[in-house]
Parts: sequence; structure tokens; C-alpha cells
Amino acid sequence: MKRTLFAVLGAISLSACAQAPSPAATAAKPGAQSTPTAPGKAEATVVAGTPEARAREALRKLNPQIKVDQIGAAPIAGFREVIVGGQVVYVSDDGKYLLQGSLYDIENKKNLGEASLAKVRTELLKSIPASDRIVFAPPNPKHTVTVFTDIECGYCRKLHNEIAEYNRQGIAVEYLAFPRAGLGSADFKHMVSVWCATDKKKALTDAKNDKPVPAKDCKNPVTMQYDLGQRMGLTGTPMILARDGTQLGGYLPPAQLRAALDKLAGGGKPAAKSEAADPVAATGTGA
Repeated sequence: MKRTLFAVLGAISLSACAQAPSPAATAAKPGAQSTPTAPGKAEATVVAGTPEARAREALRKLNPQIKVDQIGAAPIAGFREVIVGGQVVYVSDDGKYLLQGSLYDIENKKNLGEASLAKVRTELLKSIPASDRIVFAPPNPKHTVTVFTDIECGYCRKLHNEIAEYNRQGIAVEYLAFPRAGLGSADFKHMVSVWCATDKKKALTDAKNDKPVPAKDCKNPVTMQYDLGQRMGLTGTPMILARDGTQLGGYLPPAQLRAALDKLAGGGKPAAKSEAADPVAATGTGA
């Protein structure tokens, strides 16, 4: 999905990856949990008069409601690197110019912005209690991945239909909710029912196979996880994250995912990310 500068500086999310919720949907609900503010330390630690402060204020001139997750020196001289709403942008130290796009280290074949975003994702993932995840794991897993999932998207269902093989490959899958139709949608309500079910694993499996799941409401993390997905740069479901915050896809077949995780654990670069994911459009409908 092509991201415009307008989307980057929008009040909802820089990723512009889901339907904008209605005012009623965004109102606080008794069963919803609030979104963790971690890492967000940049807001409290920026010193007035510094390049970081000028970069932050430059962004706030474009959008007063903008919230910075991380800000610091950029890999290129004269710029600050800013992570906000799941994207990395670069603001000149004098606050006059903004660059949007990938900054690639040619010699080391590394996307520097993605590396910085991975660190932010790691901190955000730490804020999610184990009890808020739906986990399918083998005994003594070799690897653990976090997967933002939707119950409707085709690749999410394909991944889940092979969950036993991922487990046989030694991979534990920890699901987080991302109702791509947006907050307050029928998709959102169905996912709340899944996360409120007594047997969440069965409910998720049933939902992904078009089997009825009893409607329920409770104190649940679906809104929180949806917001975190946007802050982590989600542009399609499923989104697979390694423990270090590296984004691995998109759907990857079990053996291919195991190979990518082995390579990452060995200090090498992971295999090229799969494009097999259902993109989330601004209208809230998948491709």
C-alpha cells in the first residue's frame, strides 16, 4: 500500500492501515483495556533547544496530536530519526525538512529504519501480558513468534490451518488480535467474543473455520492490540514478528519460517519477507 505524507501525519495512525473507527467505536468501553504507552519515553526525555526538540516540534506543527515513540540521531548527518505511528521518518536538525522512506545501508544490505522500528516493537510487545495472547505451542519450542491475526483474512486462515506443522517445526505461535475492518465492526465484535471465550484456542479455530462462536463481552485486549499493531507498522494480516521485533511476513510456510528463524538466531539476516499477506486498506477491507 502506498503511504502518503498526509497519512503519515494523520491523527489516527501513520500506517493508515485500517478503517478509521467511528466516534462511538473509539469511546471508552467497560470491557476494553487501555493501550500501553511504552515505549514513548521520547516525549518525557527530550530537552528543549536540542535537535530532538526541534524535530518533535516540527512534526507537531503538522499535527499537534502526534505522539513520538522514539527519537534520536539518524544514521545520516544533520537529521533526527523519529518513530511515530509505526513508521520511521527523518527530520532535519533545524526542523525545516522531513524525509519519508526507507534508509538502506548498501554495504551491509540493511534497512536501517526497519532495524530501529524492530527495537520499538520489542518494547511494545513486552507490554502485552501472556494472558492476553492466544498461544499454540509445542513442548520446549525452539522459536516463538508473535502473529497479529484477523479471523476473516485468507492468509490468516491458511497459517492457522497449518498450526500443527508450525508446532512440529518447533515454533510457538502467540496470536494477537487485529480486526482489520476496524474498531466497532462486526469483525471486531467477533474477535472480542473469541478473546472472551472460556476456551480461546478453540474459539479462534472455530472462528477461522466459519463455525459459530457464542457472542460474549468482557474486559478484553482487542482494542489495545489493534492500536499496538498500528504502532508497530502493520500494513496487512497476518504480520509475523520474531522475538527481536524483526518482521518476517506475511504468511510463510512452516519450513520456510523455521529456516528464517534459524538464520536470524544464528546472527544472519532472515530470509526475504513473504508478500503473502492480506493488505489492510483504508476502507477496512482486505485485498
